[in-house]
Amino acid sequence: MSVAMPKPSEAVLDRRDEIVSALQAIVPGEGVVDATDEMRAFETDGLTAYRQLPLVVVLPDTVDQVSRVLAYCHRNDIPVVPRGAGTSLSGGALPLQDGVLLVLSKFNRVLEIDYDNRSAVVQPGVTNLGITKAVEHRGFYYAPDPSSQIACSIGGNVAENSGGVHCLKYGLTANNVLGIEFVTIEGEVMRLGGKHLDAEGGYDLLGLMTGSEGLLGVVTEVTVRILQKPETARAVLIGFPTSEQAGECVAEIIAKGIIPGGMEMMDRPAIHAAEDFVQAGYPRDVEALLIVELDGPQAEVDHLLAEVEAIGNTNGAVTCRVSQSEDERAAFWAGRKAAFPAVGRISPDYYCMDGTIPRKELPKVLAGMKALSEKYDLRVANVFHAGDGNLHPLILYDANKEGELHRAEEFGNDILRLCVAVGGVLTGEHGVGVEKRDLMPEMFGEDDLKHQQRVKCAFDAKHLLNPGKVFPTLHRCAELGRMHVHKGQVAFPDLPRF
Repeated sequence: MSVAMPKPSEAVLDRRDEIVSALQAIVPGEGVVDATDEMRAFETDGLTAYRQLPLVVVLPDTVDQVSRVLAYCHRNDIPVVPRGAGTSLSGGALPLQDGVLLVLSKFNRVLEIDYDNRSAVVQPGVTNLGITKAVEHRGFYYAPDPSSQIACSIGGNVAENSGGVHCLKYGLTANNVLGIEFVTIEGEVMRLGGKHLDAEGGYDLLGLMTGSEGLLGVVTEVTVRILQKPETARAVLIGFPTSEQAGECVAEIIAKGIIPGGMEMMDRPAIHAAEDFVQAGYPRDVEALLIVELDGPQAEVDHLLAEVEAIGNTNGAVTCRVSQSEDERAAFWAGRKAAFPAVGRISPDYYCMDGTIPRKELPKVLAGMKALSEKYDLRVANVFHAGDGNLHPLILYDANKEGELHRAEEFGNDILRLCVAVGGVLTGEHGVGVEKRDLMPEMFGEDDLKHQQRVKCAFDAKHLLNPGKVFPTLHRCAELGRMHVHKGQVAFPDLPRF
């Protein structure tokens, strides 16, 4: 494995049989998986370039079992890696050799639907699309829609603050989660938020937990906001002779004050791969394609469609096609949703990146990625959330060819460095995990990272939850909390100290 992970504890490895027996007493039956062949299914997540067998896999089905497993691991200094559906693309659920892999897939029930308060209470193993399926018969839906929504779980969405094609207008997971129940590493069950719209007074701990990548606690219940389906939704395909022109069109649409329900962009390799796979009706003679969806009252949608078409034409669009039926609109999105597996048909392997940039920098970054593609001699297909600047370059490589994985990793690192250099960030929705962990100093100074780790210490002083992820260098909590004394004087001596 080309990424360094924490050195496994020999003391834990030596006690494996004892640990497995203790966990079997907490989660009986088939809830503990310890055979090597059976654990292979859990050795990686969506970032399949990296693999590691866990010490043992535990699949609890009650909150009490989760609590007891975590409390046992805390008492015995055993690392724990929480896992949902395993669709993470940043290695966030990569197991540890000396760690328990805590899998929440049995928590798969919709517990309550409250249409009056426009909310649903679900267990973390419910799929993203499963929430919409549970409420769509009443004209409601759950807005965040990652491309993996048919498989990814809502608990994983909370851990990574997942997005999707319709998050430009309706927000990320953080904007659609009202409350959670979670279990601390000590086994304490806690609740944050609820069905009410706004957080309670004090620190926004719900916001802190959303996107915490399994480093602070294990989510066991989620209360989400559900929305009424808009009266009308229509999508338009706009093709351009260059990616730069498509990028300029995106910037102008937003500058005009138009906020589409979704606005996605694909370049020629992605367009052809998706069209071959899905036959969505995409034009093949363009270098870049925008999918722009407008939703709301019909009169508003009709007006905005005309505005968007005009903006596309002023930016050199060579084709423009508006959906004429719900089936056609769904087909437009089916191609985009299937873009990742479609690209998998044209390359033995691909590395999916995730960086976010200011929209105005889109043409510059696309040109930069083209130059990097030539530098590393690897193809790249671009599929991304153009409206909010969240890029998903797919670097095509063959892991069976010597050195290609390493070149793909370096290519991806340079893309992320470019994103930060133009004022962007390392991740928009996939999380840091192990993939971007060693790039954190590109974006944060040492003091920034230490302050983030102090938050980690407040929740998990022993660093047992998902160690080896997010932070390139992990400091012990005692080091982070120590007071510096110079020549007998502490800093700011007039401040009261407790």
